[in-house]
Amino acid sequence: MGMLSLPGFLSCGKKKDFSLTHEKNSESSDSDENSERGNWSNKGDYLLSMVGYAVGLGNVWRFPYLTYQNGGGAFLIPYTLMLALAGLPLFFMECSLGQFGSLGPVSIWRVLPLFQGVGITMVIISAFVTIYYNVIIAYALYYLFASFQKVLPWSDCFSWADEFCSKTQIVSDCNTTLHGEIIHANYSYVMSNNLTCINGTINYKPVQFPSEQYWNKVALQRSSGLEDTGRVVWYLALCLLLSWIIVGAALFKGIKSSGKVVYFTALFPYVILLILLVRGATLEGALDGIEYYIGRQSNITKLMEAEVWKDAATQIFYSLSVAWGGLVALSSYNRFHNNCYSDAIIVCVTNCVTSVFAGFAIFSILGHMAFVSKRPVSEVVDSGFELAFVAYPEALSKLPVSPLWSFLFFFMLLLLGLDSQFASIETLTTTIQDISPRIMRKLRLPITVGLCAVLFFLGLICVTQAGIYWVNLIDHFCAGWGILISAVLEIVGIVYIYGGNRFIEDIEMMIGKKSFYFWLWWRMCWFFITPVLLMAILVWSLITFSNPTYGSVLYPTWGTAVGWCMIIFCVIWIPIVAIIKIAKAEGNLIQRIVSCCQPAANWGPYLAIHRGERYSHIVDPKKEKEHEIPTVSAFVY
Repeated sequence: MGMLSLPGFLSCGKKKDFSLTHEKNSESSDSDENSERGNWSNKGDYLLSMVGYAVGLGNVWRFPYLTYQNGGGAFLIPYTLMLALAGLPLFFMECSLGQFGSLGPVSIWRVLPLFQGVGITMVIISAFVTIYYNVIIAYALYYLFASFQKVLPWSDCFSWADEFCSKTQIVSDCNTTLHGEIIHANYSYVMSNNLTCINGTINYKPVQFPSEQYWNKVALQRSSGLEDTGRVVWYLALCLLLSWIIVGAALFKGIKSSGKVVYFTALFPYVILLILLVRGATLEGALDGIEYYIGRQSNITKLMEAEVWKDAATQIFYSLSVAWGGLVALSSYNRFHNNCYSDAIIVCVTNCVTSVFAGFAIFSILGHMAFVSKRPVSEVVDSGFELAFVAYPEALSKLPVSPLWSFLFFFMLLLLGLDSQFASIETLTTTIQDISPRIMRKLRLPITVGLCAVLFFLGLICVTQAGIYWVNLIDHFCAGWGILISAVLEIVGIVYIYGGNRFIEDIEMMIGKKSFYFWLWWRMCWFFITPVLLMAILVWSLITFSNPTYGSVLYPTWGTAVGWCMIIFCVIWIPIVAIIKIAKAEGNLIQRIVSCCQPAANWGPYLAIHRGERYSHIVDPKKEKEHEIPTVSAFVY
């Protein structure tokens, strides 16, 4: 085991620290182009892993709600435009960057050492997200197991329910006519005297559906707020442990094992969505739900509202998982001449079509729920946790053979979550591999197990009785501004400092020479449109910031402070690393900054065979002095 050499991490390319040995990777296939890092076994492994990473829980529980909320079918116009203007350009950029350098999200910043803190921010945010994302997978596992009953436990108000639990609305009071006079009376009085309520005067008692009370009282055992931590909910803790065991088992050989698992986890959710859609479309009231989603209710005037465009851009941005580091990590295992351009198009279009398709499956059944409960569709539509664990389970409980449909739905959520989780953990292990490929090669299994164990213990706070508040807090802060800041700096750094035209030449080394007109659109997006859109989203998010809440529960001041500390901890590495690198460089301040804005001495294609004349200056590590004691440098430069 070698030494950890920090100077390699802090230099700006003045020193060459080629301390990695190029031993034959016994785990790599003989057909691997890069024997040290390994490659995807085939194109299908990579594409399905990318689709699984991009297509996640948000496609099922956020996009349909946003479509309904922002004008129905009209929302698809800004959504498609934002895909072309913001999502796809960033997606293509990250895939190309990772494939060209064959490095993870931190080491890839050999391209621009001053911005290496951006890569560290991406990895830290991914670590935070994996903690709470697996908790959501644990929720799905719990509901999956709870579905193995003849009668779904949330289908009625059982022993755990209180007096506010009801499957239907309960009338409290109303106006009625008695002896020719209009009076206000309790509903019990109205019924006992065979009177009739006057339309429009009925008041209902505040009731909760069984599925809502089951979610709060049984599944979560939810406390009154963040400050009331309570105890660890043991069955959620076991489900969390199981979810981490599944993730660890799928990744024990890295991309060689996860690349095979995704053939099931990425494809089977589409089978389930199709089954749910066919079943939902045959139910009474399904058409009402679909019309609310994308039908006659579409409101084209909504396009005049800035909020609609902001929602479209934000949904595209987060749905495609750009700026998390995962796209760079997964693409880094591609063969050098893989067509990353067509891959980006395929994955982005698949992601968006999946969102639209999922909306039909979700809203057809919600329409049936509205029909059965005699309420408008708008009153049964929720977003996020409320849709996945309250509204939809409530709808499923009303179907014949409800345990089967419940099992299929939560199994689909489980698979969608696991795919994204695989890529997030692969982002972390790829970072470790770039630090020390020799150690990772020899100790991949214990390192993967150890990483999953650490993240499991960190996630235990999220399965306490106050756990849902922690999940919501991390999501509110870490999965928001940190990603936007990283994305803005990423595209500005690559296009305006490294050089957009230079980056295009790098891409052409992989996919071949393209015409001026081919690059015209990408230049327009990379140089102007995409950075402006990202900055607009970031500024809008800052202007419209509101303190986190969960339903009607407000967070204490210290809880909001913890959220700010988390986001500061994520992004603080950007200026810290930049300052350290400038301090370690040579010359006056201007010369140091200029030096750190130049690519590192060993930036370029990972393998010598692909470097050509443009990168012929890079010294092959194999030709370094073999008698020197090898060291392991962190994020080698």
